[in-house]
Amino acid sequence: MKMQSPISSSVLVRDVRHALVTGGAGFIGSHLCDSLLQRGARVTCIDNLFTGSMRNIRPLLNHPHFRFIEHDVRYPIRIEGPLNRIYNLACPASPRHYQTDPIGTMRTCVVGTMNALELARQKSCPVLQASTSEVYGDPEVHPQPESYPGHVNPTGPRACYDEGKRAAEALMFDYRRVFGLEVKVARIFNTYGPRMLENDGRVMSNFIVQALQGEPITVYGAGDQTRSFCFVDDLVRGLEMLMESPRSVTGPINLGNPQEVSIATIAREILACTGSSSTLQFEPLPQDDPKRRKPVIDAAERLLDWHPRVPLKKGLEATIAYFALQLAVRAPCETLGMPKRNSGRNSRTRLTLASQR
Repeated sequence: MKMQSPISSSVLVRDVRHALVTGGAGFIGSHLCDSLLQRGARVTCIDNLFTGSMRNIRPLLNHPHFRFIEHDVRYPIRIEGPLNRIYNLACPASPRHYQTDPIGTMRTCVVGTMNALELARQKSCPVLQASTSEVYGDPEVHPQPESYPGHVNPTGPRACYDEGKRAAEALMFDYRRVFGLEVKVARIFNTYGPRMLENDGRVMSNFIVQALQGEPITVYGAGDQTRSFCFVDDLVRGLEMLMESPRSVTGPINLGNPQEVSIATIAREILACTGSSSTLQFEPLPQDDPKRRKPVIDAAERLLDWHPRVPLKKGLEATIAYFALQLAVRAPCETLGMPKRNSGRNSRTRLTLASQR
């Protein structure tokens, strides 16, 4: 079989013209919007603000090539004019949020992905699906290559997300087979960095906020379960390189950091970086929580010439600095009793404070 030649990072200078990012006000999506704009693209960002935040994209609202539309992808997506790239990132990604409305999560994964695919058909443009390492479930194979079909509980509390993302991948390849659509699937492993939600229940945000506030750090299980943490800048670079790869490179491709660390080790690293006196508080492990997580990234290295660059310590320092600032800004507002903004999550479509160009 003929091997694809590696994709140099120089492909990222190519003119993207007009890109759509669903879930673009979220943690990863907002960083992707930043990067695309820096490359000279015109960017339309769609988000229903369920877990996304206007705070993440506020600096972009006056940019002449940025437009924000408040919209839920479970309803048809309408974009006027040509469209050259679609990045489908819309879906709550932490158990605390996706289990709040499991049926809604499944609809976002399936109906939302179908709506993105239908738009790609209309515009004759490639579409990239932000899938997840959760498609591997609680894996019996370690580390996890893309060829591993997974070990997922289809009826458990995480199934709305795990099986929803698996169904979304199936849709991507069915649209490719039936309609000849250009599709890309990225399986994203644990990602961290500035703009994470402090209340999303994930390891990094939980540990950092608890350490900064001097609260006990909640460790589920014995802390010997492992994760592989990728800094958000590395992840976004991988998404863009996958999108700009040849049509024949469809994925699924794992994007994550193969450096495996235990939860207890992460807790100790955060305590050291923050100088916190917080103690560790152990709680029962949630149902279906994976015990080990580590990506095989051979395909990303071979086909995209991609690998993570940001060391864990440097990434932790940037993330801790972000949360420290957010907590410092929030404290005076809470003291004054200032109300929180309504996210508008129940809206279907609203164009907000953005350029119409």
